[in-house]
Amino acid sequence: MTMSNGSNGSTENKPFRIFVGYDPREDLAYQVCRHSITKRSSIPVSITPIVQSDLRKAGLYWRERNPLESTEFSFTRFLTPHLSNYQGWAMFVDCDFLYLADIKQLVDLIDDRYAIMCVQHDYTPKETTKMDGAVQTVYPRKNWSSMVLYNCGHPKNKALDPETVNTQTGAFLHRFQWLEDEEIGSVPFVWNFLEGHNCVVEGDPSTKPKAVHYTRGGPWFDAWKDCEFADLWLGEMDEYVKEKNKKEAGIAN
Repeated sequence: MTMSNGSNGSTENKPFRIFVGYDPREDLAYQVCRHSITKRSSIPVSITPIVQSDLRKAGLYWRERNPLESTEFSFTRFLTPHLSNYQGWAMFVDCDFLYLADIKQLVDLIDDRYAIMCVQHDYTPKETTKMDGAVQTVYPRKNWSSMVLYNCGHPKNKALDPETVNTQTGAFLHRFQWLEDEEIGSVPFVWNFLEGHNCVVEGDPSTKPKAVHYTRGGPWFDAWKDCEFADLWLGEMDEYVKEKNKKEAGIAN
């Protein structure tokens, strides 16, 4: 695959970089998300979990945990351009996603004019809690930061250095306040299809999810075993577990 390397104008044949938010409580969600991407991808991808403990050991993250942070990657996600050496394009995505389409279709939407691209939801959650009882906060541009294509080479994204990510407010980061509105590109909502909020319109294939986001809580939590699209996630999990067991049996032999 030949990709533009953002604002530096060069091209390179490298796997598309994907950083997935990781929380030890949701390891299975991460594994299934990863499996769903790699299984369907027609292009090479490099998938890296953003693990807070590793970033702390590396001296890249030292922020104190806020009680309102529902996951360990609430803020570490914004280190994506830094972890990409401020070069090329990369994607951050929460671990509670299930990909149902080829990631190449998303990569093909990349436009070098923008500093970032994301689904620009107009979303106010009805629930007061999510996942395993975490507080459901409400703020402008809610869920925009849950899946972001970063033009890591864009000059404006150099603002996302470790110092900024560790000291700036949640509002500054999650609302993309280091950018002007016109520097934020839009992606169709089906790439961040919010379970329980977005709807499939019968007879309209453009509303069919390409990536389901279990933002309220996914089937890996007992309280959300019966959420919408739970059957798709559980089917993907079964496939992942079977492949994992097969590999482990092969190594043992």
